[in-house]
Amino acid sequence: MAKIISSKEAAQKIKDNDVVGINGFAFGFGFPETLAKALGTRYQTEQHPQNLTLLFASGCGDGGIGDFGLDHFAQEGMVHKIIAGHVGLAKKLSGMIRENKICAYNFPQGVIVHMFREMAGGKKGILTHVGLDTFADPRVEGGKMNALASEDLVEVVNVGGEEHLYYQAPSLQAALIRGTTADEAGNLTVEKEGVLLETMHLAAAAKNAGGIVIAQVEHIAQKGTLDPRKVTVPGILVDYIVQAPKEDHQMHVKNPYNPSFTGEVKIPVSQVAAMPLHAKKVIARRCAMELKKGTAVNLGIGVPEGVALAALEEGIADWMTMTIEAGAVGGIPASGYGLGASANVEALIGQPNLFDIYDGGGLDIAFLGLAQADAQGNINVSKFQGRMVGCGGFVNISQNTKKVIFCGTFTAGASSITIGPDGIHIIEDGSHIKFLKQVEQITFSGSYAAKHQQEVLYVTERAVFRLAPEGLELIEIAPSADLEKDILDKMAFRPLISKDLRQMDLRLFQDQPMGLAASLRSEEVTLC
Repeated sequence: MAKIISSKEAAQKIKDNDVVGINGFAFGFGFPETLAKALGTRYQTEQHPQNLTLLFASGCGDGGIGDFGLDHFAQEGMVHKIIAGHVGLAKKLSGMIRENKICAYNFPQGVIVHMFREMAGGKKGILTHVGLDTFADPRVEGGKMNALASEDLVEVVNVGGEEHLYYQAPSLQAALIRGTTADEAGNLTVEKEGVLLETMHLAAAAKNAGGIVIAQVEHIAQKGTLDPRKVTVPGILVDYIVQAPKEDHQMHVKNPYNPSFTGEVKIPVSQVAAMPLHAKKVIARRCAMELKKGTAVNLGIGVPEGVALAALEEGIADWMTMTIEAGAVGGIPASGYGLGASANVEALIGQPNLFDIYDGGGLDIAFLGLAQADAQGNINVSKFQGRMVGCGGFVNISQNTKKVIFCGTFTAGASSITIGPDGIHIIEDGSHIKFLKQVEQITFSGSYAAKHQQEVLYVTERAVFRLAPEGLELIEIAPSADLEKDILDKMAFRPLISKDLRQMDLRLFQDQPMGLAASLRSEEVTLC
């Protein structure tokens, strides 16, 4: 039977040099904050536990506004190595990686969550095609984030005449997980978590390796009183239970609980505010023009989040089923601190299960971010301008989706751009060029996509490109934009220019609904 202990006692269970798996997503969904805080406090007073190895899929943080999430581990000597899918939101920890104070590896997020599942089954790693020709490929960088990462943890393996990558998995000594309610036997439910994540697989991975599992919960119930159909982690996998104070068990860092994220409440879509007209709305609208009825969709962080709002405003949100890699299927993807959940969610499944769908090609279209692009069509969102971010689910999604649209502003940095009924007017442009001769890191491989005949678009507020066999090709330009001054002069290379170069739809730049539902229906009729 699981033991109910204090957070201080729980922190004592972690030993020097332990390999610790932690679940959670983005701004705190599913993250065991009480346990992380207790470990950070213990290290401050005792200088133990030392030299930990942390394994996690999505590094939880608050974006640097305070001490939250994985930043409790950002103390010199506390962590020796990190193997992670994403670290960018834990600013202090990612800063230590940049400064070479922590040895760090970045594996695709779907690889990490599937690694937990493989480890639970007694396997020593994961064999997959995900990551080929990207920074995760050992012929490129092998997932190494900094100079301290000298060990080779990824290798190329030929299976059935095809190349795969084999990612080595460590053996866990401990897993830190979270649920909403645990009974006295350790059975765990997640009715108020908003995401299911990889909690079950992480617990099994630690337990089957002879390690311990510590669960943070909001409530403790009498043994035998939980609905067995709602138990996500059985008590046989849980060694210790810690009841967290309310301030450490919010749904995410800025909200104690949002019932629309769990399906308990369906909010009226009228409560979702429309985007004001600016450059990012132009991008979101142009992306929404690629939507078709009955499609399964994934939205990335940042600019791609606006696609859902554009679709809602145009009355075509019900044409598609949105998915978020944390496990939400259907509904309206949340943005900002709610990233990872969906309002009016239709189904919540485990993160490893959703990545099964992604890796197998189950997505029809994905809208993903664009931090850097180059002439070969490569994209970088994982490591740029000194920022240690990590790829998250980007590699899994971008490599395996039928149609991929990368979207973002044409330049980065402070700018002054006005949108009017006649198009775009660039008063002052961003100082950072995003279209480079060569990206700093290959998060998406243009050559891999071309080889697999993937349909790829690159959408900005002033230009649209496609991935042609020879590289990046300009196919659309915004009304009122100057080809040389506003586009070609702001690129570090000269792209191919389509013989059929056309103007972006003027409706994108007007402060009223585009009538997209009617025009897309008309296109469907024409195609039929």
